[in-house]
Amino acid sequence: MTIRPDPLAYPPRGLPHDEAARYVGVSPTKFDKLVSERRMPKPRQIDGRTIWDRVELDIAFSELPKKGEVSRIDELLEKSRNGAA
Repeated sequence: MTIRPDPLAYPPRGLPHDEAARYVGVSPTKFDKLVSERRMPKPRQIDGRTIWDRVELDIAFSELPKKGEVSRIDELLEKSRNGAA
């Protein structure tokens, strides 16, 4: 069977582990840490495959602080630790 090229150019929606890490620009080990810290989304399961949603990665990446800034989550956690609401 010959596979013809797809006339549409679009990125895949689901990314396996290594590609998801590469997509956000970090090593797989760092990506695992970000997922465990809930700074990156958990994967989805399709039968036996574990994949990350590219759109969810985009949203999580957009929530990361810019250099010299504090993330909104870290800001809220700090206020919570200090007893402020």
